[in-house]
Amino acid sequence: MRFLTDFLVIGSGVAGQRAALSLAAVGQVAVLSKAHPRESNTGYAQGGIAAAVGPDDSPDLHARDTIAAGDGLCDPQAVHALVTDGPRYVSELIEWGAAFDRDADGRPALGREAAHSVRRVLHARDATGREIGRVLWSRVAVHPRIRVLEDALALSLDVEDGQCVGATFLDKDGVPSTIRAGRTLIATGGAGHLFRETTNPHVASGDGMAMAFEVGARVADLEFVQFHPTVLSVAGAPRFLLSEALRGEGGRLLNAHGEAFVQRVDPAGDLAPRDVVARAIAAEIARTDAPVYLSLQHLDPAFIHARFPTISAACRDAGLDLARDLVPVSPAAHYMMGGVETDLEGRTSVPHLFAAGEVASTGVHGANRLASNSLLEGLVFGARAAEAMQGPVRPARLSAADVPLIDVARSGAVSLPTAAQVQDIMWQQVGLSRSGDGLRHALGRLDEWRRGASLARDQHPFDPELHRLGSLVTVGLLVTHAALRREESRGGHFRADFPKRDDIHWQKHIADART
Repeated sequence: MRFLTDFLVIGSGVAGQRAALSLAAVGQVAVLSKAHPRESNTGYAQGGIAAAVGPDDSPDLHARDTIAAGDGLCDPQAVHALVTDGPRYVSELIEWGAAFDRDADGRPALGREAAHSVRRVLHARDATGREIGRVLWSRVAVHPRIRVLEDALALSLDVEDGQCVGATFLDKDGVPSTIRAGRTLIATGGAGHLFRETTNPHVASGDGMAMAFEVGARVADLEFVQFHPTVLSVAGAPRFLLSEALRGEGGRLLNAHGEAFVQRVDPAGDLAPRDVVARAIAAEIARTDAPVYLSLQHLDPAFIHARFPTISAACRDAGLDLARDLVPVSPAAHYMMGGVETDLEGRTSVPHLFAAGEVASTGVHGANRLASNSLLEGLVFGARAAEAMQGPVRPARLSAADVPLIDVARSGAVSLPTAAQVQDIMWQQVGLSRSGDGLRHALGRLDEWRRGASLARDQHPFDPELHRLGSLVTVGLLVTHAALRREESRGGHFRADFPKRDDIHWQKHIADART
């Protein structure tokens, strides 16, 4: 089956839906949604959306906090776009009916999360992403110029004469189909399922990054993976995210002896940047050979259950009372700071191909994302990409420095792994703490597995599981390449053999492209 449209959007999270609404003002839009449009990382974003809307806040202050969290690698222009455009798009959501929590005076109730200097996080209880997704979907679903194809799995981008002309996908019945489009936007989210322990839904398997890389789009900053510090860690229970907003409201991290321990490594304690807290928890678990706990026992139980109903329910399902019990936590993969490299308008190195949201690397997050900036990024850069897609073709203005690929001894062997094998090696060797030896070992196995996956997909090009496996192996290889090349520790990237930040040699972005 073959479709024609003016604009193609691959992905139905906040970035894809916001872009589709803008594009529909000037043409026909097709949206490919891997599952139902509500089943994306957007819906799993609990904490909130950050924007400088409070009386003691400003875009400049928001920018300073974002840049500080980014550990020396944020693109100041990208940050400026985020924080100055952000309040306008948040106000737009409110006008469209977003039910953010309000204080006693009827103003948005602003929360505080790690590395924010003031309260600036708007929230809808502990299901902010779900509420934003609801508002956007209520408009997308009824728009006469937007056609949403659900359960549509994008298999590859189609390129002719060096420019993207659409995509090939499997429809809900498993029938191979193509869409021809004048402009294509990838908004497929991240790749959290690269790792055995993750907060991400099953759909976050890196498909968009892999497809873009395969047609020559540059990727950048993929070594920077954010591991959320606090994920419910109960045997037999799902790995459920426990929002940073819990600590923003006064929750404390304690070891098995009831001691606060994060202050030993950072004066900001439990509200230190996520990478610091995540590594502190992992180190404390290893040091004591015992769990680490999140405690809200000193806070008002009625407030806790009312403020965090979704988290309370998840804890209750695991046999715990969020307000009264010590809740065991541990880190898990959460967010990709890197991705398909774009300029400030979402252009990639492939003409007519754009990217926005977690799949993209704009430089806005640097080496470590400031909490609750992700939903804002999806709104702002989804809208910016949509505006550029309506204009004339212009080359992307990319700034990342290319670094030659390292030489790795490879056996020439070919094998086909399971997804669990990929996730295990990524968690063990490319997770919270990395080393040269571990990364080289992972790289050799991933190279062997990628060639095996490629051969299998050549034989079975429309097999969804082989497609997912190919995405995991491809993006895993790229993440590992970048992590091995960056011989320092910065933000979400920690090398045990290079534990210090090295601005002289490494205050720059690492890009990669297929050769």
